[in-house]
Amino acid sequence: MSAHFLLTTLGSLGDLHPYIAVGIGLRDRGHTVTLATSEVYRAKVEGEGLRFHPLRPNLGDLIDRPEVIRAVMHPRKGTEYVIRKLFLPWVEQSFEDTLEAARDADLIVGHPVTFATPTVAEYLHKRWISVALQPSVFLSAFDPPTISGAPFLKPVHALGPGASRMFFRLARRVVRGWGAPLNALRRKLGLRELRNPVLDDMRSSYGTQAWFSRVFAQPQPDWPVRTAITGFAFYDHLEPGQGLSPDLAAFLDSGPAPVVFTLGSSAVFDARDFYTESLRATRRVGCRAVLLIGRMEQRLAMGPLPDSIFVAEYAPYSELLPRAAATVHQGGVGTTAQALRAGRPMIVVPHGNDQPDNGERARRLGVARVIPKRRYRADRVAGELRAMLADRACAAAATRVAADIAREDGVGAACDGLEALTGGSTSAAPRR
Repeated sequence: MSAHFLLTTLGSLGDLHPYIAVGIGLRDRGHTVTLATSEVYRAKVEGEGLRFHPLRPNLGDLIDRPEVIRAVMHPRKGTEYVIRKLFLPWVEQSFEDTLEAARDADLIVGHPVTFATPTVAEYLHKRWISVALQPSVFLSAFDPPTISGAPFLKPVHALGPGASRMFFRLARRVVRGWGAPLNALRRKLGLRELRNPVLDDMRSSYGTQAWFSRVFAQPQPDWPVRTAITGFAFYDHLEPGQGLSPDLAAFLDSGPAPVVFTLGSSAVFDARDFYTESLRATRRVGCRAVLLIGRMEQRLAMGPLPDSIFVAEYAPYSELLPRAAATVHQGGVGTTAQALRAGRPMIVVPHGNDQPDNGERARRLGVARVIPKRRYRADRVAGELRAMLADRACAAAATRVAADIAREDGVGAACDGLEALTGGSTSAAPRR
């Protein structure tokens, strides 16, 4: 039976691409899919045959504001800025946008920062599913995340789940006040206030889908009830159907596998000296390299480059990374997932938000080394690259992890779970 799914997401390409992947999967099963997100992504979404609905704020307005990107990437305050300055001030507009898109939807699928989604679902008596793109959002005391800008927590977590649980209880008290704009909206609508709108109340009582691999994280006793791990949902085209450029394909064919340096789709706007230090490191190692630099303005600071270096704004990771000797990246969950899938070693240079935790999980898998952003200097990068490229155990671990991920069907599992929820009544959510 055909159904109408509304998918809501906000953020970078790492937040958008999994929703496009699942949307395409549902579309191919004969369903109607509406993807509500920032206006800047309209052409991309519609190009894949999905319905588009604009969802405020339009993050395309922030691309030319480097001070905003720096605040988003701040190692200690970035997450608070994202929640309190970027998204929650727009919660009433987001509610209006989501409400319009959701009226004829059979199921709503919400990203953790689309804070209006649960309220719209409750207001319309619709079923909805919450999504976790990375394990760190669960704040598990049994598998505590590496929190950006808080290295002092390591000894706390080393004391065991009890100590971690006490810290997360304190964190919840601090964060609880952040949700005041959402509770103000709910009072206007005649709905009960939420105890913790930013954390616990962004999980649906109908269930949560974890769109990441079991290789990356295993279920924990304190995860939300009815959480299902699906596997990563992969999509990586900048434009629908776009693959490697002919020039990049020719470069890859012309010599040994290069090292790929990339900062994903958000940290790239706060690159600073990442690419210049990377170039110096490649000269010390004597390797070929591909630098994915985002907007080409960054190319101007590099000067003339040898034939062993290829510079591009973007390339699909699924086609590029398997042909690399290694990848050096910022640790966003989308980039990390593609690097794991490629079966090549990696160096992770976390900038903020979930990136330190993703990097640490890759390190524990034996496939990655982690260099703090403030210590990213050519000499250290070159030393880590030489050691990693000579490490047979690291290469073998990367191959094993890639094989495990290849056996998963993240999109298929997500679609199966979502379809299972569209056969029943769209009554109000059960009590917690």
